[in-house]
Amino acid sequence: MDHVTGLRNERNVPKNKGSRQLFKNPILERLSRTHIAVPLTIFFTYSAVLLYWSITHTSLPVWLTAAMFMLGALVFTWVEYITHRYVFHMGTYTKLREKIQYTVHGVHHEFPKDKERLAMPPLLSITIATLLLLLFRLIMGDLAFSFLPGFLSGYALYLSVHYMVHVYQPPKNFLKVLWINHSVHHYKHGEYVFGVSSPLWDYIYGTMKEKKKHTAAA
Repeated sequence: MDHVTGLRNERNVPKNKGSRQLFKNPILERLSRTHIAVPLTIFFTYSAVLLYWSITHTSLPVWLTAAMFMLGALVFTWVEYITHRYVFHMGTYTKLREKIQYTVHGVHHEFPKDKERLAMPPLLSITIATLLLLLFRLIMGDLAFSFLPGFLSGYALYLSVHYMVHVYQPPKNFLKVLWINHSVHHYKHGEYVFGVSSPLWDYIYGTMKEKKKHTAAA
């Protein structure tokens, strides 16, 4: 077995302790990590400011503002699923794609308990959120000021759920299914159960089908 193949196989095995250095540059390495409270504060604040602006500086009726907010949150669950399935789990048939995939998401699969890598780095998150604001404003006009808060709140909810399922024991209520779903994805079959905050799109796209199979085999 060559060194590259051995390292790849090693990275396919989840480790419940430890972390891995991604960048030799200490500044980049520090920027690749974050406490979960930082992005949550950023996105809930960002959403609240945009929603306040929508209410005070646009002529949108309250019902439409609420509807666009809910639509934004729903659309985020689809984006979460698509991004997780096709970007975070992109094919690694070249060394470059393998490196990108590992840096973006593979390191999380190798060290799923690493608390500092359970969310996108704040600097990157703010940049993406601002670009989305410009894009949605161009496409949707004033509707963007109520749609994007829902979208970003959906992302913040996703971050919260993702953090909790990796750090805390599953609760003894209906939310336990979120812990089970993500455990199937991490420890039994990484090509199924891509939804974290919601299983909706796994059912729609048929990527929940392996759950019963693997649960029965466990």
